[in-house]
Amino acid sequence: MNKAELIDALAQKTGLTNKAAKDVIDALFSIESGILAGELKKRERIQITGFGTFAAEHRPARDWRIPGTDRTKHVEAHYYPKFKAGKSLKDYVK
Repeated sequence: MNKAELIDALAQKTGLTNKAAKDVIDALFSIESGILAGELKKRERIQITGFGTFAAEHRPARDWRIPGTDRTKHVEAHYYPKFKAGKSLKDYVK
């Protein structure tokens, strides 16, 4: 499912117009102004009971070997987004 299909599905499920559904999706998922990305940027966790938890995890600086060669590359410490599915979602998908 892509973003356009998600907007259509949300509009059908809720009775919203496609424009209103797009605004809802953008408010949640937009990188620049979305709620989820904004909270992760502040290093906050977003826990949706039964669905899962979004978090920004820290990865320390490290050197890694380039496969097939003996060369290494240094990677700076950084944060990355992580999602852990909740028990209800895991059980439903099984």
